[in-house]
Amino acid sequence: MALSQKYRMTHQRRVILEELKKVSSHPTADGVYEMVRLRLPRISLGTVYRNLEILSGCGMIHKLEMGGTQRRFDGNAKNHYHVRCIRCDRLKDVPVEPITAIGDALSGNIDYEIIGHRLEFIGICPQCKKEGQNFNKNVHEMDRKEK
Repeated sequence: MALSQKYRMTHQRRVILEELKKVSSHPTADGVYEMVRLRLPRISLGTVYRNLEILSGCGMIHKLEMGGTQRRFDGNAKNHYHVRCIRCDRLKDVPVEPITAIGDALSGNIDYEIIGHRLEFIGICPQCKKEGQNFNKNVHEMDRKEK
């Protein structure tokens, strides 16, 4: 995928894209800004925001606006699914191929032209699950001591 005729690949856009492709953490714009500032100390947060919008508008990255959380960005522009922890908001890629039959099933049933879909799974990540189990164990131990 390339930038449209309207935009050129500036040095700042290239650095933003490179830094975003290095991580799988799906950072917020602020997170991208912190990463990019290590290479471009004089870049502004507004410049990062504008360039993230341009890169996502051109299809070079994905802008993730799911579950009412802060907008996140994904350097993997290929269609794929995500799973989000409902406790800590950690976001990961799901290692399954997108299901094309979903769009096919809709095509005759609604009057929209389906051009794609996004899917987010929600759950509790291993770290939060472990911390929750430890918390529950500590609560039960305190209950026993009080008796």
